[in-house]
Amino acid sequence: MSDLPRPEHPRPDRFRDRWINLNGPWDFEFDAGLSGEARGLSTGDKPFDTSIIVPFAPESPLSGIGDTDFHPACWYRRSFELPDDWNDGRILLHFGAVDYAARVWVNGIEVGGIVTLKEKKEGGGSSINSPRPAHCGGYTPFSVDITRCAVPGTNTVVVEARDNTRNPLQPSGKQSQRYHSHGCSYTRSTGIWQTVYVELAGRSYISDFRVMAEPRSGAVVVVPRIMHNAGGLSLKVSINRLGKTVTASTVPIEGFSNAAVLSVPEPEPWEPANPALYDVRLELASGGAVIDAVNGYFGFRTAGAAGPALTLNGKPLFQRLVLDQGYYPDGIYTAPSDEALKKDIEISMAMGFNGARLHQKVFEPRFLYWCDRLGYIVWDEYPSWGLDLTDRRAMLSLLPEWLEVVTRDVNHPAVVGWCPLNETTPAQDPEILRSIHRLTKMLDPTRPCIDTSGYVHVETDVYDSHDYTQDAGVLSEHFAEFAAGGEPWHNREQDVPYDGQPYIVSEYGGAWWAPGREDGWGYGETPKSPEEVVQRYRELTTTLLRHPRMAGFCYTQLYDIEQEQNGLYDYERNPKFDPGAIARINSRKAAVEE
Repeated sequence: MSDLPRPEHPRPDRFRDRWINLNGPWDFEFDAGLSGEARGLSTGDKPFDTSIIVPFAPESPLSGIGDTDFHPACWYRRSFELPDDWNDGRILLHFGAVDYAARVWVNGIEVGGIVTLKEKKEGGGSSINSPRPAHCGGYTPFSVDITRCAVPGTNTVVVEARDNTRNPLQPSGKQSQRYHSHGCSYTRSTGIWQTVYVELAGRSYISDFRVMAEPRSGAVVVVPRIMHNAGGLSLKVSINRLGKTVTASTVPIEGFSNAAVLSVPEPEPWEPANPALYDVRLELASGGAVIDAVNGYFGFRTAGAAGPALTLNGKPLFQRLVLDQGYYPDGIYTAPSDEALKKDIEISMAMGFNGARLHQKVFEPRFLYWCDRLGYIVWDEYPSWGLDLTDRRAMLSLLPEWLEVVTRDVNHPAVVGWCPLNETTPAQDPEILRSIHRLTKMLDPTRPCIDTSGYVHVETDVYDSHDYTQDAGVLSEHFAEFAAGGEPWHNREQDVPYDGQPYIVSEYGGAWWAPGREDGWGYGETPKSPEEVVQRYRELTTTLLRHPRMAGFCYTQLYDIEQEQNGLYDYERNPKFDPGAIARINSRKAAVEE
């Protein structure tokens, strides 16, 4: 057993054989006055106040700090050893996620982002040098090429992270904008909260790749992104299943338009009952010698719609989803272990759910890896709460990071849809919603996209609503007209008219059950017993399952989070109700599957 926290490679979908995990103890200091650079912290030579355990945010107990106040900035420092033989390529420093704006120095040299900005000075305008972060966005990965400043032996990396969850132009998801958690807002996470690691790549290297796999024909298209193309390069793509090579192809690298087209005989489709995965290896060669290699995997599957049903591989699949928000008592945003990520999927499947809506947080790739391995479908969602979408400047925060989300997760077969926004209001700019939806579809036309979950719809592939009535009779009345062939119930009159899309109730239930918790919170009148909660669940869920035009549901929620006590499990993932009883309800055949 390794003493290193989160020792596993964070990207099973894209990894190299030579890498170094930089998790563990780092020097650390809060910077309330945003004065760290002026005080010399970026040089790596000045003493730091304390230490922290990466990749856990300083608000979390697992970080060794557990300070849940607001922190406008914090600084990190650690040294690491580069092997002497890492001199034949490019050294890439990767961050899984840093909340929110990150600057990075290696051996006292800033890497990843100094630009010239036009800023207005008192007495007139002029162009001045101004620092730009290496990355803005608290939920997506970024990398910096540190080859020019790294040396064999000891190297020192310094990171500054700035974070302001109360800035209306910064997305914060469910992070509380008050000092205390409240309602459905929870403890904040600042700074580094996913794995940091170093990789050795080639002088020319594969920075990313897209896999498109068609299960009916077995056609596979692999599109790489090549950095520092020196010319005369070729790419070999090998596809393997269960340790055996099933096909391979070598193509020349020519400019920016490169693709390897392969054919897999008798492809095995990825589906919940049989989540078949194929390994893929990309080898970049120059003069016949391999100079870079990246490993990953993919699955053959399609996600679509037919009539009222959502389909997987052309067959109706009722989406029995549960709301998962990705919080942990000891790690807050960060799972304490890889096993904890896997367990969250297993406890959901034990209650008969076939997937989850990943709500107001971009989950780490290891979670999606386990979804792929276990056959668990998910919707990716952006943590849009906190953004003022009446202000078009919000697009400057939202758009770049959301496109990074789609690019990061596009190869995961378990991801069956995109949801960039949640519960937008009529005051918010409809052009923002329409633009995000269209850009998502341009980047990935193979999956459905909900423009904004619940309300207000502007342009969407799937129509949905949030309905927290606790009375199954009322729920049935809401959708009686829809069952008869009319319009569906929806949350806002400002919604674009329904146009025949598949329909999901993407939030419902939420019954509060937390005996002895005076500070608890949930939806509706508090039930009198666990049996009453299960009965409510049975009546509400059966109403949705048996509706002839319902494509799926999403129950709120899988587990309690802090004061929100409406989970089927408690915050420590202990079942509050008989998993078998919930599974029996969920396993009833849906009308659209008949």
